[in-house]
Amino acid sequence: MSVTDSISTLAITADRWDGDRTDFWPIFPILWFLFIAGIIVAAVLYHRRNRDIGPRRAGEARLAERYAAGEIGEEEYRTRRDVLRESQ
Repeated sequence: MSVTDSISTLAITADRWDGDRTDFWPIFPILWFLFIAGIIVAAVLYHRRNRDIGPRRAGEARLAERYAAGEIGEEEYRTRRDVLRESQ
């Protein structure tokens, strides 16, 4: 038996898509849809979380700059930082 005969035999006896299998092809588009929808939901939730925290971080950064520059003392820095953290 030659290689060509072996390949021909495998091709003839191989399972075909139109064989007696059940149709499960709709599962793949559904899985892709769920995967893409999950990525979109995760991105939206991540964006919302960071959007709410963003202004507080900016305020704390500005406060830290003023403290580092010596414009305000340690007590005032801690007091104002605590006020910023309370509002959220």
